[in-house]
Amino acid sequence: MTSYKIGIDVGGTNTDAVLLDQDSNIIHSLKTPTTRNVSDGIDLALNMLLKDSKVDKSLVNYAMLGTTHCTNAIVERKGLNEVGIIRIGAPATLAIQPLAGIPDDLKKVIGKYVYLVEGGHEFNGDEIVPLNEDMIREIASELKDKVDSVAVTSVFSPVSKDHEERAEKIIKEVMGENIHVSLSSEIGSVGLLERENATILNASIINVARATANGFINALKKEDIVAKVFFSQNDGTLMSIEYTMKYPIFTVACGPTNSLRGASYLGERQNAITVDIGGTTTDIAVLSSGFPRESSLAVEIGGVRTNFRMPDISSIGLGGGTIIHGKDSDLQIGPDSVGYEITQKALVFGGDVLTATDIAVAAGVAEIGDKAAVEHLDKGFVEKVYNKMIEMVESEIDKMKTSSEPVPVILVGGGAILFDREFKGALEVIKHPNGGVANAIGAAIAQVSGQIEKVFSLDELGREKTLELAKNMALEEALNAGANPDTLKIVQMEDVPLAYLPGNATKITIKAAGDLY
Repeated sequence: MTSYKIGIDVGGTNTDAVLLDQDSNIIHSLKTPTTRNVSDGIDLALNMLLKDSKVDKSLVNYAMLGTTHCTNAIVERKGLNEVGIIRIGAPATLAIQPLAGIPDDLKKVIGKYVYLVEGGHEFNGDEIVPLNEDMIREIASELKDKVDSVAVTSVFSPVSKDHEERAEKIIKEVMGENIHVSLSSEIGSVGLLERENATILNASIINVARATANGFINALKKEDIVAKVFFSQNDGTLMSIEYTMKYPIFTVACGPTNSLRGASYLGERQNAITVDIGGTTTDIAVLSSGFPRESSLAVEIGGVRTNFRMPDISSIGLGGGTIIHGKDSDLQIGPDSVGYEITQKALVFGGDVLTATDIAVAAGVAEIGDKAAVEHLDKGFVEKVYNKMIEMVESEIDKMKTSSEPVPVILVGGGAILFDREFKGALEVIKHPNGGVANAIGAAIAQVSGQIEKVFSLDELGREKTLELAKNMALEEALNAGANPDTLKIVQMEDVPLAYLPGNATKITIKAAGDLY
């Protein structure tokens, strides 16, 4: 019997939805404008998808959501938790206090309760000083009934997480098992301040994640759908509801990675550069073995510098709704956009704002709206703007390449209609009829993954046994996230020797992925 799965992805301009069968064939897809209340847009997209496709709702087994809820909450400083912030690092880290580099407006929202506790480890895993457990108990007693969640960061916890885990146990003993505790060893990499920031952000969006999950579940209930629910995370894979509510920070930037996975599927390429053109921005990224290449740099989210895993994406202010300013010497493309109001404000839709879509229609590239509305535009001006749009994309493609060799380029997103010409540096340019909903397809076809990034001493077990240990840890993470054990495999592995650390130290990063369970 045929079964189905639903993928929904919320973008800044459009909310995309797709219905796939068990073999990942596209049954139906659609776009609806993203609403000010994001949940309303999800409800509408889901309702229209089921209504238009006319499938038996009882046969829908899976529903996946990629959402901007958590990102928006951080950027807009809305709906954030009261957070208890505990750093285990005295006396070693007293010189730089927690929340260093975090914008003042965000500090006011989440930075009321900040503590430094004795403890932490050296880079080789040795204790700096024992954990001050009595102080942890005092702090937990003080925080009880005052905060929604607690963020715990210990010095070199990616090497040894003993103090973080002991602190969590004490906090739950005092504050109750239902208090959410975010541990930095489970979220970020070695750098203390960036890892601490990522952990604080994770703790601050727990309630947002919970509300989003409940909203999606309720939307499915309204449609009488009983399905397993998963959320997209920013490595191009899925995680269960339980995992999402524990690590909501991993949903940040899941939209572009959904597009990457969808592009890989539609373009039938495992290694390529993807160009995802939306209504507001164009995101250029690299596909490596079917997954997004991760950034090796610290990433800012809402003005906060973090070091948890993020896709390596270059974004430019060019999309279907991008506003064209000036004419000749003062010509400027964007970065502002009419966004989800394009169908009211663009010239070809009866509006009075010149957009990138209008230029593409005038250039004879796109067929959308009323072409007569742009026939008055000077042909030389149109060509000039259009060439500049191409140059903007070509420049970013060149930046993302690791060699001068031409590479396949896959065009996706609703704004892919803007281009029909080859790009310099592209071996081929691939477009697919369903490329406009690649992000929703990426959400629907995604696997479940687990990843570990940890510093190991090879002197203890040797390289081979250490790698095997790390692989098993990644596989366990994937199982916990909801992967089918029969389909699990290692999809990425990297080990980097750390010459400045003793004990033949090596940072090992391994990702395991498998199909939905």
